[in-house]
Amino acid sequence: MAGMITNLGRAPTRHHRIFRNAPDRRSRYNRLMAQRFDLHPQDPQARLVKQAVYRLQEGALAVYPTDSCYAFGCTLDNLRAVREIAKIRQTDKDHNFTLVCRDLSEIAAYARVENSTYRLLKAHTPGPYTFILQATHDVPRKAQNPKHKTIGIRVPDHPVTKAILEELGEPIMSSTLLLPDSEWPLNDPEEICNRLGKSVDIIITSGSCGIEPTTVVDLTGPVPLLLREGKGDSADFR
Repeated sequence: MAGMITNLGRAPTRHHRIFRNAPDRRSRYNRLMAQRFDLHPQDPQARLVKQAVYRLQEGALAVYPTDSCYAFGCTLDNLRAVREIAKIRQTDKDHNFTLVCRDLSEIAAYARVENSTYRLLKAHTPGPYTFILQATHDVPRKAQNPKHKTIGIRVPDHPVTKAILEELGEPIMSSTLLLPDSEWPLNDPEEICNRLGKSVDIIITSGSCGIEPTTVVDLTGPVPLLLREGKGDSADFR
């Protein structure tokens, strides 16, 4: 399957092509079924990465792999997709979205990072951790926790995620691919396509990437607070 690009459920037609003069970004694509990009998990194909990132830049709501599990994702300014993620997941208004960044230097533009916090982040990134930090004004209010004005920040260690972020040149607004009727995140690419093919715009698959979510640590207080045990080693936060 690696290297495949498809529109789920039907053969590509001229209606699946990009219409550059269309006034509405979403109307450029056939929304009957999501477009699928099947990437190699260790050496993602640059051509497919570019095509997937183009869709993200045009306003697509995506499913994509990370180093912990699959996730929903969109660009930072795509508030429509943020609302759709909340609708699909049926999250409450206090839900923390995650800002997925390329590296530590990118984090500083979107979260307030003190020196002590920076050292802790440096020691645990990239990796399967989500850190709760105070959001800066560059983070849309819709993406912040409304009570605390915080944002989840993480730097994944997955070749596909890294390639997407590098090509995109900005963070991805993200949320775990956990559906209301599921105890664990979806992990099988075929099940993801079957269940979400009509709910999202693109699905980036890369085999199985696990079902264990990130370890979540709140860094907004005087000492780190472990909020959730996950894939990342939590020994330093106990």
